[in-house]
Amino acid sequence: MRLQIARYEGGPQNTTPLPFSLRALDNHLPGGGLARGALHEMIEAGLASEFAGSTTLFTAGIAARLKGPVLWCLNRRDLFAPGLLRAGLHPDRVIYAEAEREREILPLIEEGLREKGLAAVVGEVTRMSLIASRRLQLAAEATGVTALIIRRWWTLAEKDLVHLPTAAVTRWRIAPTPSELMPVPGLGRERWQVELLRCRGAEPRTWILEACDAKGRLALPADLADRSDQAADRRAAAS
Repeated sequence: MRLQIARYEGGPQNTTPLPFSLRALDNHLPGGGLARGALHEMIEAGLASEFAGSTTLFTAGIAARLKGPVLWCLNRRDLFAPGLLRAGLHPDRVIYAEAEREREILPLIEEGLREKGLAAVVGEVTRMSLIASRRLQLAAEATGVTALIIRRWWTLAEKDLVHLPTAAVTRWRIAPTPSELMPVPGLGRERWQVELLRCRGAEPRTWILEACDAKGRLALPADLADRSDQAADRRAAAS
């Protein structure tokens, strides 16, 4: 893993926020985008939320728009690499670190965050204490590597742990929502309800968005883009 990372070592990483290229989101977030070199937390809602399908793709889309390799730490063998590609994250960019037990994942994430050659470290965890999250935030700040944490669970007791406070700069909740009705039989582009539950310097907010495309970009649904700022977002995405 260190040899793969070393190929990308270089000067200081870009610490400017990562824009979503959607005015509705970027204007709401401090700095105009998602803070790099910081800890961000993602939670799934809705049916089958324990599998975190939408949240995984949302996270992969963020990682896809960062430059460099991505370390993905997990202990469950249900991550589907072609699905990551669908959200713009090519499998060749992903380094997998599989732990036998969940308690080993947080140390893996922290170690990965200390490698400056990484674009991001993604970790799938159920338990993350306030102290542990502070350690991850400090490690991310020190190197400029972005930490993306997917909270997963299998029982109701584990699900309750997700709502405990952490030091994450942002906390998001993603839930699938009905896609646009097609004029002919078929499947439209997936839609998500994207909730910003917590953000330093910004109020909570909810958006209905189309799922990540093959470049990791979200979009505003055409039938909901009836405001001037939303229409401008769609024109910018198409250009």
